[in-house]
Amino acid sequence: MIEFRHLRTLLALRDTGSLVEAAERVHLTQSALSHQLKDLEERLDCPLFLRKTRPVQFTRAGQRLLGLAEQVLPQIRNAERDIARMAGGEQGRLHMAIECHSCFQWLMPTIDHFRDHWPEVEVDIPAGQHFDPLPALAREQLDLVITADPQPLPRIHYEPLFRYESLLAVARQHPLADKRHVVPEDLIDQILITYPVEHSKLDVFTRFLEPAGIHPRETRTAELTMMMMQLVASERGVCALPNWALTEYLEKDYVRACSLGRDGVWGTLYAAVRVDQMSQVWMSDFLRTARETSFSVLNGIRPAG
Repeated sequence: MIEFRHLRTLLALRDTGSLVEAAERVHLTQSALSHQLKDLEERLDCPLFLRKTRPVQFTRAGQRLLGLAEQVLPQIRNAERDIARMAGGEQGRLHMAIECHSCFQWLMPTIDHFRDHWPEVEVDIPAGQHFDPLPALAREQLDLVITADPQPLPRIHYEPLFRYESLLAVARQHPLADKRHVVPEDLIDQILITYPVEHSKLDVFTRFLEPAGIHPRETRTAELTMMMMQLVASERGVCALPNWALTEYLEKDYVRACSLGRDGVWGTLYAAVRVDQMSQVWMSDFLRTARETSFSVLNGIRPAG
């Protein structure tokens, strides 16, 4: 009567707080998700959550099923891993590079969780790289690259992890602080702070400023997100960062944030993997763990299509 898909759907509904976002999380249309939940409620002959509430409020029956989901689904996942090891798929090497300065917030718990379940797989983030990660991946010097800038390389598969919005962070007292969104012309007289990477890899340039033929008054770089936030808060510039990287600073009212344009600038973060590695059970599990961990620790992200 109760199926695993029902449990996964209820968890997605609890985590996202809305039918629309839950449908995206489990890769269903909103209509299909609503039908699935209505069918389950009819089978059980009781409601599981209250309609037209945000975030969604669960009934006692819904809470009971959520408890079951939290207990059963991790056991199923662990059993799948154990069976994969029994089948001899546990050996491997996972050397990775990250083209994302703020990714460690979700990547490190992903790696810790993965190591607990796949101790035989050698996981490393090589230091002191002096080469482009994606071509190095194609040459088998690396096994995975986290990137928001996919390149058309042979034998490379880009697995979408999640979508995120780039926001402009400004000081609380900045003239732009009360705007819901900015236009490219708003940055003509601004100092734009970025990570020390090529402008061609930054959405604020490629998808916001350059299409409008606009350049900021000046650019400067900072290695760490915290350093960028200190500069922004002290009115020494503005910066564009993923929405989830700004969450803690916005919650503490350290800075304010505006969308880039009326519709916002949304990007997708990918895990780049060689096609021949996709058949490895542990690689599939790492990608799944990365996606699940991201949604459990980050705010403001959306499932990738």
